[in-house]
Amino acid sequence: MPRKALHPCSHPGCPNLCEGRYCDEHKKIHPNNDRKSAAERGYGSKWQKARKIFLSRPENFFCVRCKKEGVLTRATVVDHIKPHRGDPELFWDESNWQPLCKRHHDQKTWNEDKYPIYTY
Repeated sequence: MPRKALHPCSHPGCPNLCEGRYCDEHKKIHPNNDRKSAAERGYGSKWQKARKIFLSRPENFFCVRCKKEGVLTRATVVDHIKPHRGDPELFWDESNWQPLCKRHHDQKTWNEDKYPIYTY
């Protein structure tokens, strides 16, 4: 079977041709290039069901950070308080979950979990 045509490396300014997104020289600089799918990271149908149940409980309706600011915003994200980093026990531990709005979840992930967050 014929191989795919080579294309330029996606790293800015790199002239190297490669099969994947980055050449061998730049793969180590871009570690999230081979990131697993959401389902492979544990966020499949079982998680979606658990998330829906968690957010449907009255005590989890609202974002905990918005409440601290005196605002009631519906929570749409179940956040892992301590990043699980692929640890299934920590992933499924409901005492490690908190309801957040997307804005606060994005802020927390960026500021506290320090990208790259998916290193498993």
